[in-house]
Amino acid sequence: MSEQHNMKVIARIHNDFPTKFGIPHQSNRLSALKATIVFEPEYRVAEAFRGLEDYSYIWLIWQFSEAVRENWSPTVRPPRLGGNTRMGVFATRSPFRPNHLGLSSVCLEKIEYHPEFGPVLHISGADLMNGTPIYDIKPYLPYVDSHPKAKGGFTDHIEEHILKVEFPEALLEKIPKPQREALLEVLANDPRPRYQKNPERVYGIAYGQKDIRFQVKDDTLFVCDVTEQKIL
Repeated sequence: MSEQHNMKVIARIHNDFPTKFGIPHQSNRLSALKATIVFEPEYRVAEAFRGLEDYSYIWLIWQFSEAVRENWSPTVRPPRLGGNTRMGVFATRSPFRPNHLGLSSVCLEKIEYHPEFGPVLHISGADLMNGTPIYDIKPYLPYVDSHPKAKGGFTDHIEEHILKVEFPEALLEKIPKPQREALLEVLANDPRPRYQKNPERVYGIAYGQKDIRFQVKDDTLFVCDVTEQKIL
């Protein structure tokens, strides 16, 4: 008999990714990405965070809120394998899972005790979309959570490459200075789906309050335009 258990959303993340496109494939790939975690009123209790400031990293247990489906599939097609090869869902970190749960380790920069929102966590390296619900937070323990000699499955055979980014100065000036470093990291990390390699295609990524248009030719990303996001 199938059992169902309800989980409470304890917090939500706030960052510059209003959509899924461009979010890093895994956490801690882009250290310049900053975010805050704001807790729901019930959990804004300072005592619940006592001692957390002594940890460098934390685990986030969260929901792939944009990928919730009624049914699940035992196999998925990882984008990093070109979108054509099927793997078992439990051998991947695909969002299309039975319970749609994600697990990310992120750097805990500091804890701010805000007069209105209570304890607010300032983090870096998150791979979550703005507003993503968080179900739990646990400290990262290096002596048990780090396994330098562990095998990485099919990801061991995927070659990583960083793109050169050509961002015209006039367009870069349209990006607020505090967001520039992180945006350049996102673009260099190649935000395109792995199976899309059309050099003529113009892609768009929403970041902060801006829409950034770009093309990729060979190993260089060219920013074409920067405009204000259209608010529906």
